[in-house]
Amino acid sequence: MKKLLSIICILIVCFTVSAQKLPRVKILATGGTIAGKGASADRAAYKAGSLPIKDLIEAVPGIDKVAEISGEQISNVGSQDMTVDIWIKLNKRINEIFKNNEADGIVITHGTDTQEETAYFLSLTVRYDLPVVLTGSMRPATAISADGPKNLYDAVTVAASPNSRGKGVMVVFSENIFAGREAEKISTTHVDAFKAPNTGPVGQVYDGKVVYYMHDQRKGNKNTPFDITGMDKLPNVVVAELFADAPSTTIDAYIDKGVDGIVTAGLGNGNLNKVNTEAVMRAVNKGITICRSSRVLTGRVTLYDETDDAKLGTIVSDDLSPQKARILLMLGLTKTKDKKTLQQYFFTY
Repeated sequence: MKKLLSIICILIVCFTVSAQKLPRVKILATGGTIAGKGASADRAAYKAGSLPIKDLIEAVPGIDKVAEISGEQISNVGSQDMTVDIWIKLNKRINEIFKNNEADGIVITHGTDTQEETAYFLSLTVRYDLPVVLTGSMRPATAISADGPKNLYDAVTVAASPNSRGKGVMVVFSENIFAGREAEKISTTHVDAFKAPNTGPVGQVYDGKVVYYMHDQRKGNKNTPFDITGMDKLPNVVVAELFADAPSTTIDAYIDKGVDGIVTAGLGNGNLNKVNTEAVMRAVNKGITICRSSRVLTGRVTLYDETDDAKLGTIVSDDLSPQKARILLMLGLTKTKDKKTLQQYFFTY
Protein backbone atom coordinates (compact mmCIF):
# COMPACT_ATOMS: atom_id res chain seq x y z
CA MET A 1 0.00 0.00 0.00
CA LYS A 2 2.82 2.40 0.91
CA LYS A 3 4.51 1.66 -2.40
CA LEU A 4 1.27 2.36 -4.29
CA LEU A 5 0.80 5.65 -2.44
CA SER A 6 4.36 6.64 -3.27
CA ILE A 7 3.79 5.96 -6.97
CA ILE A 8 0.55 7.99 -6.90
CA CYS A 9 2.33 10.89 -5.20
CA ILE A 10 5.13 10.79 -7.78
CA LEU A 11 2.57 10.81 -10.61
CA ILE A 12 0.74 13.76 -9.07
CA VAL A 13 3.98 15.70 -8.71
CA CYS A 14 5.00 14.88 -12.28
CA PHE A 15 1.61 15.94 -13.60
CA THR A 16 1.78 19.19 -11.62
CA VAL A 17 5.29 19.99 -12.88
CA SER A 18 4.25 19.16 -16.43
CA ALA A 19 1.20 21.42 -16.17
CA GLN A 20 3.32 24.23 -14.81
CA LYS A 21 5.58 24.03 -17.83
CA LEU A 22 2.85 25.37 -20.11
CA PRO A 23 3.54 29.03 -20.90
CA ARG A 24 1.08 31.51 -19.41
CA VAL A 25 -0.83 33.56 -21.97
CA LYS A 26 -3.25 36.27 -20.92
CA ILE A 27 -5.93 37.31 -23.42
CA LEU A 28 -7.00 40.95 -23.25
CA ALA A 29 -10.31 41.41 -25.05
CA THR A 30 -11.34 44.73 -26.58
CA GLY A 31 -14.36 43.63 -28.64
CA GLY A 32 -14.58 43.67 -32.42
CA THR A 33 -15.99 41.26 -34.97
CA ILE A 34 -14.30 38.31 -33.27
CA ALA A 35 -16.71 38.96 -30.39
CA GLY A 36 -19.58 39.78 -32.77
CA LYS A 37 -23.00 38.18 -32.77
CA GLY A 38 -25.44 38.03 -35.66
CA ALA A 39 -29.10 37.14 -35.93
CA SER A 40 -28.35 34.41 -38.48
CA ALA A 41 -25.34 32.26 -39.31
CA ASP A 42 -25.76 32.87 -43.05
CA ARG A 43 -26.01 36.69 -43.00
CA ALA A 44 -23.28 39.30 -42.83
CA ALA A 45 -25.07 41.67 -40.44
CA TYR A 46 -23.90 41.50 -36.83
CA LYS A 47 -23.16 43.58 -33.75
CA ALA A 48 -19.48 43.77 -32.85
CA GLY A 49 -18.30 43.36 -29.29
CA SER A 50 -21.28 41.31 -28.10
CA LEU A 51 -19.58 38.27 -26.55
CA PRO A 52 -17.42 38.23 -23.40
CA ILE A 53 -13.86 36.88 -23.37
CA LYS A 54 -14.99 33.68 -21.60
CA ASP A 55 -17.16 32.73 -24.58
CA LEU A 56 -14.32 33.38 -27.04
CA ILE A 57 -11.93 31.11 -25.17
CA GLU A 58 -14.48 28.31 -24.81
CA ALA A 59 -15.08 28.37 -28.59
CA VAL A 60 -11.47 27.28 -29.32
CA PRO A 61 -10.93 23.54 -28.83
CA GLY A 62 -7.45 22.55 -27.63
CA ILE A 63 -6.34 26.06 -26.73
CA ASP A 64 -5.79 24.97 -23.12
CA LYS A 65 -3.16 22.50 -24.32
CA VAL A 66 -1.11 25.27 -25.95
CA ALA A 67 -0.89 27.53 -22.92
CA GLU A 68 -2.27 28.24 -19.49
CA ILE A 69 -4.98 30.71 -20.48
CA SER A 70 -6.51 33.57 -18.54
CA GLY A 71 -8.61 36.43 -19.84
CA GLU A 72 -9.59 40.01 -19.08
CA GLN A 73 -12.12 42.33 -20.69
CA ILE A 74 -10.46 45.70 -21.37
CA SER A 75 -13.31 47.06 -23.47
CA ASN A 76 -16.05 45.66 -25.68
CA VAL A 77 -16.39 47.92 -28.71
CA GLY A 78 -16.29 47.70 -32.45
CA SER A 79 -12.83 48.96 -33.37
CA GLN A 80 -14.32 51.87 -35.31
CA ASP A 81 -14.91 53.17 -31.77
CA MET A 82 -11.36 52.51 -30.58
CA THR A 83 -9.98 55.50 -28.67
CA VAL A 84 -6.68 56.87 -27.40
CA ASP A 85 -8.05 56.33 -23.88
CA ILE A 86 -8.39 52.59 -24.55
CA TRP A 87 -4.87 52.54 -26.04
CA ILE A 88 -3.48 54.10 -22.88
CA LYS A 89 -5.46 51.62 -20.73
CA LEU A 90 -4.14 48.69 -22.78
CA ASN A 91 -0.57 49.95 -22.60
CA LYS A 92 -0.77 50.39 -18.83
CA ARG A 93 -2.23 46.92 -18.28
CA ILE A 94 0.29 45.18 -20.56
CA ASN A 95 3.22 46.79 -18.78
CA GLU A 96 1.69 45.85 -15.40
CA ILE A 97 1.23 42.23 -16.46
CA PHE A 98 4.85 41.86 -17.51
CA LYS A 99 6.24 43.86 -14.58
CA ASN A 100 4.33 41.65 -12.11
CA ASN A 101 5.19 38.42 -13.97
CA GLU A 102 1.53 37.57 -14.53
CA ALA A 103 2.07 36.08 -18.01
CA ASP A 104 4.73 34.98 -20.48
CA GLY A 105 2.83 36.42 -23.44
CA ILE A 106 -0.27 38.45 -24.22
CA VAL A 107 -2.93 38.13 -26.93
CA ILE A 108 -5.25 41.03 -27.68
CA THR A 109 -8.54 40.33 -29.45
CA HIS A 110 -9.44 43.40 -31.46
CA GLY A 111 -11.65 44.57 -34.29
CA THR A 112 -9.97 44.81 -37.67
CA ASP A 113 -10.92 48.41 -38.54
CA THR A 114 -8.17 49.93 -36.39
CA GLN A 115 -6.17 46.87 -35.40
CA GLU A 116 -3.09 48.05 -37.31
CA GLU A 117 -3.14 51.36 -35.42
CA THR A 118 -3.39 49.73 -32.00
CA ALA A 119 -0.58 47.34 -32.93
CA TYR A 120 1.74 50.19 -33.94
CA PHE A 121 0.87 52.27 -30.88
CA LEU A 122 1.69 49.36 -28.58
CA SER A 123 4.88 48.52 -30.50
CA LEU A 124 6.12 52.02 -29.64
CA THR A 125 4.98 52.16 -26.01
CA VAL A 126 5.19 48.67 -24.42
CA ARG A 127 8.33 48.55 -22.28
CA TYR A 128 9.00 44.80 -22.43
CA ASP A 129 10.27 42.31 -25.04
CA LEU A 130 7.78 39.56 -24.22
CA PRO A 131 5.29 38.67 -26.99
CA VAL A 132 2.20 40.81 -27.55
CA VAL A 133 0.01 39.47 -30.36
CA LEU A 134 -3.12 41.09 -31.81
CA THR A 135 -5.73 39.15 -33.71
CA GLY A 136 -9.37 39.35 -34.70
CA SER A 137 -11.71 38.08 -37.37
CA MET A 138 -13.63 39.14 -40.42
CA ARG A 139 -16.66 36.98 -39.64
CA PRO A 140 -18.63 37.20 -36.38
CA ALA A 141 -18.52 34.34 -33.89
CA THR A 142 -22.01 33.20 -34.94
CA ALA A 143 -21.25 32.99 -38.69
CA ILE A 144 -20.78 29.89 -40.81
CA SER A 145 -17.04 29.11 -40.88
CA ALA A 146 -16.17 31.88 -38.44
CA ASP A 147 -12.46 32.67 -38.69
CA GLY A 148 -12.10 33.97 -35.13
CA PRO A 149 -11.43 30.65 -33.31
CA LYS A 150 -8.59 29.67 -35.67
CA ASN A 151 -7.04 33.13 -35.55
CA LEU A 152 -7.24 33.11 -31.74
CA TYR A 153 -5.69 29.63 -31.54
CA ASP A 154 -2.85 30.74 -33.82
CA ALA A 155 -2.32 33.96 -31.88
CA VAL A 156 -2.03 32.05 -28.59
CA THR A 157 0.38 29.63 -30.26
CA VAL A 158 2.57 32.54 -31.37
CA ALA A 159 2.40 34.26 -27.97
CA ALA A 160 3.33 30.99 -26.24
CA SER A 161 6.31 30.26 -28.50
CA PRO A 162 9.77 30.94 -26.98
CA ASN A 163 10.85 32.03 -30.48
CA SER A 164 8.49 35.02 -30.24
CA ARG A 165 10.43 36.70 -27.46
CA GLY A 166 12.09 39.88 -28.68
CA LYS A 167 9.97 40.02 -31.85
CA GLY A 168 7.96 43.01 -30.63
CA VAL A 169 4.23 43.53 -31.04
CA MET A 170 2.75 41.40 -33.83
CA VAL A 171 -0.50 40.84 -35.72
CA VAL A 172 -1.54 37.25 -36.47
CA PHE A 173 -4.17 36.75 -39.15
CA SER A 174 -4.93 33.92 -41.59
CA GLU A 175 -1.80 32.03 -40.46
CA ASN A 176 0.51 34.95 -41.24
CA ILE A 177 2.58 36.79 -38.64
CA PHE A 178 3.11 40.50 -39.27
CA ALA A 179 5.25 43.04 -37.44
CA GLY A 180 2.91 45.48 -35.71
CA ARG A 181 4.54 48.37 -37.53
CA GLU A 182 3.96 46.84 -40.97
CA ALA A 183 0.50 45.26 -40.80
CA GLU A 184 -2.20 46.96 -42.90
CA LYS A 185 -5.80 46.01 -43.50
CA ILE A 186 -6.18 45.64 -47.26
CA SER A 187 -9.69 44.18 -47.66
CA THR A 188 -13.04 45.31 -46.33
CA THR A 189 -14.63 41.83 -46.29
CA HIS A 190 -12.21 38.99 -47.20
CA VAL A 191 -10.92 36.78 -44.40
CA ASP A 192 -7.36 37.23 -45.68
CA ALA A 193 -7.65 40.87 -44.69
CA PHE A 194 -4.13 41.81 -43.58
CA LYS A 195 -0.88 42.21 -45.46
CA ALA A 196 2.40 44.02 -44.92
CA PRO A 197 2.64 45.79 -48.31
CA ASN A 198 6.18 47.12 -47.93
CA THR A 199 7.83 44.11 -46.27
CA GLY A 200 5.66 41.01 -46.24
CA PRO A 201 5.02 38.84 -43.17
CA VAL A 202 7.80 38.06 -40.70
CA GLY A 203 6.64 34.47 -40.30
CA GLN A 204 3.83 31.96 -40.36
CA VAL A 205 1.94 29.80 -37.89
CA TYR A 206 0.50 26.56 -39.18
CA ASP A 207 -0.51 23.27 -37.59
CA GLY A 208 0.69 24.48 -34.20
CA LYS A 209 4.15 25.43 -35.46
CA VAL A 210 5.60 28.94 -35.43
CA VAL A 211 8.25 29.78 -38.03
CA TYR A 212 10.01 33.14 -38.40
CA TYR A 213 12.01 34.04 -41.48
CA MET A 214 12.33 37.80 -41.08
CA HIS A 215 12.94 40.30 -38.28
CA ASP A 216 11.59 43.83 -38.24
CA GLN A 217 14.59 46.16 -38.44
CA ARG A 218 12.82 49.17 -36.90
CA LYS A 219 13.28 49.75 -33.19
CA GLY A 220 10.32 49.13 -30.92
CA ASN A 221 9.13 48.38 -27.39
CA LYS A 222 11.65 49.38 -24.69
CA ASN A 223 14.06 50.57 -27.41
CA THR A 224 11.91 53.63 -28.08
CA PRO A 225 11.82 56.82 -25.97
CA PHE A 226 8.02 56.76 -25.76
CA ASP A 227 7.35 55.78 -22.16
CA ILE A 228 3.84 57.10 -21.50
CA THR A 229 3.65 55.89 -17.90
CA GLY A 230 1.58 58.37 -15.93
CA MET A 231 0.10 60.06 -19.00
CA ASP A 232 -3.68 60.18 -19.35
CA LYS A 233 -3.84 62.05 -22.66
CA LEU A 234 -1.69 62.62 -25.73
CA PRO A 235 -1.16 65.55 -28.13
CA ASN A 236 -4.02 66.17 -30.55
CA VAL A 237 -2.82 65.02 -33.99
CA VAL A 238 -5.18 64.65 -36.96
CA VAL A 239 -5.11 63.52 -40.60
CA ALA A 240 -6.11 65.61 -43.63
CA GLU A 241 -6.60 63.69 -46.89
CA LEU A 242 -6.01 65.27 -50.29
CA PHE A 243 -7.59 64.50 -53.65
CA ALA A 244 -7.79 66.15 -57.05
CA ASP A 245 -8.70 69.83 -56.67
CA ALA A 246 -8.89 69.48 -52.86
CA PRO A 247 -9.73 72.73 -51.06
CA SER A 248 -7.88 73.82 -47.94
CA THR A 249 -11.05 73.57 -45.86
CA THR A 250 -9.87 70.63 -43.73
CA ILE A 251 -6.46 72.03 -42.85
CA ASP A 252 -7.92 75.48 -42.18
CA ALA A 253 -10.51 73.95 -39.84
CA TYR A 254 -7.78 72.10 -37.95
CA ILE A 255 -5.78 75.34 -37.65
CA ASP A 256 -8.83 77.04 -36.15
CA LYS A 257 -9.27 74.12 -33.75
CA GLY A 258 -5.71 74.57 -32.50
CA VAL A 259 -4.48 71.01 -33.00
CA ASP A 260 -0.90 70.08 -32.12
CA GLY A 261 -0.08 68.28 -35.35
CA ILE A 262 -1.46 67.46 -38.80
CA VAL A 263 -0.54 64.52 -41.02
CA THR A 264 -1.37 65.16 -44.65
CA ALA A 265 -2.44 62.11 -46.64
CA GLY A 266 -1.04 63.62 -49.79
CA LEU A 267 -0.92 62.71 -53.45
CA GLY A 268 1.84 60.52 -54.88
CA ASN A 269 5.04 61.24 -52.95
CA GLY A 270 3.07 63.11 -50.29
CA ASN A 271 2.47 66.03 -52.64
CA LEU A 272 0.21 68.98 -51.83
CA ASN A 273 -1.67 71.11 -54.31
CA LYS A 274 -1.19 74.90 -54.27
CA VAL A 275 -4.01 75.86 -51.92
CA ASN A 276 -3.09 73.18 -49.40
CA THR A 277 0.60 74.12 -49.59
CA GLU A 278 -0.45 77.60 -48.57
CA ALA A 279 -2.62 76.18 -45.79
CA VAL A 280 0.30 74.12 -44.51
CA MET A 281 2.43 77.26 -44.41
CA ARG A 282 -0.26 78.97 -42.31
CA ALA A 283 -0.35 75.98 -39.95
CA VAL A 284 3.44 75.93 -39.55
CA ASN A 285 3.40 79.66 -38.80
CA LYS A 286 0.87 78.92 -36.04
CA GLY A 287 3.28 76.41 -34.45
CA ILE A 288 1.45 73.29 -35.69
CA THR A 289 3.75 70.40 -36.66
CA ILE A 290 3.03 69.08 -40.17
CA CYS A 291 4.05 65.64 -41.41
CA ARG A 292 3.66 64.82 -45.11
CA SER A 293 2.42 61.29 -45.73
CA SER A 294 0.71 59.70 -48.74
CA ARG A 295 -2.60 58.07 -49.52
CA VAL A 296 -0.67 55.59 -51.74
CA LEU A 297 -0.53 52.09 -50.21
CA THR A 298 3.18 51.33 -50.69
CA GLY A 299 6.49 53.15 -50.94
CA ARG A 300 7.85 56.04 -48.91
CA VAL A 301 7.54 59.79 -48.81
CA THR A 302 10.96 61.35 -49.37
CA LEU A 303 12.47 64.61 -48.24
CA TYR A 304 13.22 67.37 -50.76
CA ASP A 305 11.64 65.78 -53.84
CA GLU A 306 8.89 67.84 -55.46
CA THR A 307 8.38 69.53 -52.09
CA ASP A 308 11.07 71.61 -50.38
CA ASP A 309 10.42 70.48 -46.80
CA ALA A 310 13.08 72.77 -45.34
CA LYS A 311 11.41 75.79 -46.90
CA LEU A 312 7.88 74.61 -46.11
CA GLY A 313 8.74 73.62 -42.53
CA THR A 314 7.43 70.07 -42.81
CA ILE A 315 8.70 66.59 -42.01
CA VAL A 316 7.92 63.34 -43.85
CA SER A 317 6.45 60.01 -42.77
CA ASP A 318 8.98 57.77 -44.58
CA ASP A 319 6.99 54.56 -45.29
CA LEU A 320 4.29 54.93 -42.63
CA SER A 321 0.66 55.18 -43.66
CA PRO A 322 -1.12 58.41 -42.66
CA GLN A 323 -2.89 56.73 -39.75
CA LYS A 324 0.35 55.31 -38.39
CA ALA A 325 2.26 58.53 -39.02
CA ARG A 326 -0.35 60.20 -36.81
CA ILE A 327 0.51 57.81 -33.97
CA LEU A 328 4.25 58.40 -34.20
CA LEU A 329 3.80 62.18 -34.40
CA MET A 330 1.44 62.05 -31.43
CA LEU A 331 4.04 60.21 -29.36
CA GLY A 332 6.94 62.22 -30.75
CA LEU A 333 5.31 65.46 -29.62
CA THR A 334 5.29 64.17 -26.03
CA LYS A 335 9.08 64.42 -26.21
CA THR A 336 9.89 67.41 -28.44
CA LYS A 337 8.72 69.87 -31.10
CA ASP A 338 12.16 70.02 -32.70
CA LYS A 339 11.66 69.11 -36.37
CA LYS A 340 15.07 67.52 -36.80
CA THR A 341 14.48 65.16 -33.86
CA LEU A 342 10.94 64.38 -34.97
CA GLN A 343 12.17 63.56 -38.47
CA GLN A 344 14.75 61.17 -37.05
CA TYR A 345 11.98 59.39 -35.15
CA PHE A 346 10.28 58.65 -38.47
CA PHE A 347 13.49 57.18 -39.90
CA THR A 348 14.12 55.08 -36.78
CA TYR A 349 10.78 53.79 -35.50
